[in-house]
Amino acid sequence: MVVSFVDECSSTQEDLIASLRLGVITPPYTLVASRQTKGVGSRGNRWESMDGNLYFSFCIDSSSLTSDLPSSSASIYFAFLMNEYLKSCGSKIWLKWPNDFYLDDKKIGGVITTKIKSVYICGMGINLKTSPRYSNVLDIDHGATQIVDGFLKSLELNPSWKQIFSKYLLEFEKSKIFSAHVDGELMSLENSVLLDDGSIIINNKKVYSLR
Repeated sequence: MVVSFVDECSSTQEDLIASLRLGVITPPYTLVASRQTKGVGSRGNRWESMDGNLYFSFCIDSSSLTSDLPSSSASIYFAFLMNEYLKSCGSKIWLKWPNDFYLDDKKIGGVITTKIKSVYICGMGINLKTSPRYSNVLDIDHGATQIVDGFLKSLELNPSWKQIFSKYLLEFEKSKIFSAHVDGELMSLENSVLLDDGSIIINNKKVYSLR
């Protein structure tokens, strides 16, 4: 995996996608930025870029990943790998469905995933040092380089979706006191049911994590 560090970019996710389409890079490849000017958050919202935090995106061909991974749940898979790595370092982080990092009831980061042909492009942002007043920062003192390195090593282990899902199924219960946006509407997750492809049943409707 080639890892490239830049001081600033518009968005690691958008820049990586553009570089792939132009043939400038080939997967696997990771782009890490100290600052983003147009970071992308959930539902296409702008993710506020603050100094000292983690912003990175990586691309990987699906042939390099476990064969049982549902494309629609790639974000959950990648996010939970990061979740597990940070927990192994002592963090109390947890993953709120479908792909938001939380400490207690405060968001500290998130994941967005796009697939172009056979290549996944996944972007992650985690508050390490600073955060907006409505969110929080990671509870362990780890720098961006250390976290990216640890995550990529976890990714190289290539655990099966079945392994990841069995662990996430237990953690999903924490999400039930929250709500999620479904077709533009905020819905409670209290009575939702997590299915083995990472989707949920909510109000008799099957909903996938597609961001």
